[in-house]
Amino acid sequence: MTRLTGRALRVTIFVGETDLWHHKPVYTEIVHRARKTGLAGASVFRGIEGFGASSLIHTQRLLSLSEDLPVAVVIVDAEDKIRAFLPELDELVDEGLVILDDCEVIRYVGREKAK
Repeated sequence: MTRLTGRALRVTIFVGETDLWHHKPVYTEIVHRARKTGLAGASVFRGIEGFGASSLIHTQRLLSLSEDLPVAVVIVDAEDKIRAFLPELDELVDEGLVILDDCEVIRYVGREKAK
């Protein structure tokens, strides 16, 4: 089990819901690569409205034609592990935003595995 407390680095990746990597969502590929790399965890959050570098507003409102809602993938781990993962993001993220933030992990506890 991964232990993580104290100073850490958070990477947040903003992409579009319909962005694809080899016919599957980019956010899914990011999560799977993060797990394969052994990072502490990754979560995907779907936005209800937003805009990015194109200034085109994407929204879930019924009358809107936009379906490409914003998605954020958040990963927190030790700085060296996050920085080692950044080349994966360079490969996957054609359009979007990748940001890094220093953070402090107060509590990181997983479920106990069934025996």
